[in-house]
Amino acid sequence: MSLLGNILWILFGGLLSAIGYFLGGLVLCLTIVGIPFGLQAFRQAGAVLAPFGKDVVAVPNERGALGAVFNLLWIIFFGWEIAIAHLASALLCAITIIGIPFAVQHMKLVIVALFPFGNKLE
Repeated sequence: MSLLGNILWILFGGLLSAIGYFLGGLVLCLTIVGIPFGLQAFRQAGAVLAPFGKDVVAVPNERGALGAVFNLLWIIFFGWEIAIAHLASALLCAITIIGIPFAVQHMKLVIVALFPFGNKLE
């Protein structure tokens, strides 16, 4: 099921989302200050490509004071917009029975979009 779900996900918007995350990561990596945020955008690009069969897991070495500060900066500048986009997509997908599995994947991505430091899909 996860293979078929991931193929459908890529065909119906996952590839475009991954390209968007990747390009955002490239732009963020242009400055030294943006490199940690760009690396998280690259991680999210990989997560958006194949979210079926994965769960949100904690990354222990990214949790702590520095991770909290980075998460706060991420939420202020990038995260809330990305999270709202995933939430809106989840609501649109949940309208039909066929779209409910895709809505569940978008809800997983909301968590990673809000708090990328300390969380990842695995």
